[in-house]
Amino acid sequence: MGRILAIDYGTKRTGLAVTDPLKIIASPLETVPTKSLLTYLGAYVSKETVETIVIGMPKNLQNNDTHSTDQVRKFILALKKTFPDTPVKEVDERFTSKMAFQTMIDGGLKKKARQDKSTVDKLSATIILQSYMEANPSY
Repeated sequence: MGRILAIDYGTKRTGLAVTDPLKIIASPLETVPTKSLLTYLGAYVSKETVETIVIGMPKNLQNNDTHSTDQVRKFILALKKTFPDTPVKEVDERFTSKMAFQTMIDGGLKKKARQDKSTVDKLSATIILQSYMEANPSY
């Protein structure tokens, strides 16, 4: 059985989350510098079976593209070229950063820990993955 890998793409850093092999639990994986993201994913996929890749698609409140949407679409093309046998699914990522920040507050993280943007990126990817799993219970 393969995992589902989620990506919260950013121009500098990208948060990653992954399911367990049974696809029951979504967990933060890593925050990776975006410039080395494809290399990291290649190494990860060589060790773990990834059944589906889920990527957050940035939209504004009116459901229109944002300044980041084109970059994400270009990255999706690169993903599909690099991993042609792995489906890539887009998920609405509106509010994931705010939800991740609130999760850190609710979890009792101190202010200094909440300022670590890599933690927000990993949690955002986890929220993207969780929303995909809830919307697609049969995967």
